[in-house]
Amino acid sequence: MRIGSLLRHVALIFFCLCVALPIFWLLRTSLVPPELSYDARLWPALSTENYRGLFADNGFGHNYLNSLIVACGSVLIATPFAALTCYAFARFRTGGKAARFAVLATQMLPPVALALPTFMIYRQVGLTNSVSGLVIAYAVVNLPFLIWILMGFFEGIPSDLEEAAITDGATNWQAFLLVVLPVARPGIAAALVLGFILAWNEFLFALILSGPSTATVPVALAALQTSNGVEIGKVAAGVALAIVPLMIVSRFIQKYLVRGLSFGGVG
Repeated sequence: MRIGSLLRHVALIFFCLCVALPIFWLLRTSLVPPELSYDARLWPALSTENYRGLFADNGFGHNYLNSLIVACGSVLIATPFAALTCYAFARFRTGGKAARFAVLATQMLPPVALALPTFMIYRQVGLTNSVSGLVIAYAVVNLPFLIWILMGFFEGIPSDLEEAAITDGATNWQAFLLVVLPVARPGIAAALVLGFILAWNEFLFALILSGPSTATVPVALAALQTSNGVEIGKVAAGVALAIVPLMIVSRFIQKYLVRGLSFGGVG
């Protein structure tokens, strides 16, 4: 038993090191002078030059703001539609199994199959190189994923709750707003977080639909390529800053995220 416990602890420590070391090396690379980025020493010097250069020379602050607007805007638009769609599927069997399959089948398409037609449409209506165009595109692309996340959750909510509310005089719409949505809050929170992460990390649509003034964080990081190679120090600084919103969002609604995913998985 002691040997088994020791082996489990060793395996756990090894796993934690595998997760922590890349993060440590990312922070270390972002906080050393650019010319020492590839230095083999653990921490040869401390410098914020990469961060200062990222904002002063590359306009990373504007890209960061674009990503926040696009990620928040798209998920706030798509989530209400996803909730209404899942409620219709769960309670009224709208469209039957064919409609559910059609919604989920869109996730099987390669992104480039959607990005190029979207670009052609956007050219005709003048939405290329615009933040609003990215918000709309991300909302549409993320909608089937959010429906997939929320489907099992809404199916797991007992219909007796709504029937009791209707018996007490509530309308169907009031029962949905005042009874179903509060119960569905953990699932909706999970969908919001996962939708935000998906939109924040998306690269292909932003690359094709955006321009210099509307580029998001992934596109800006990919552009850190010079004639001398990749500016690894600035890339490390950008990645370190890019994970901050994800950590904050996940931390604040962690309990809802776990409950939502668990409930949805059971459903």
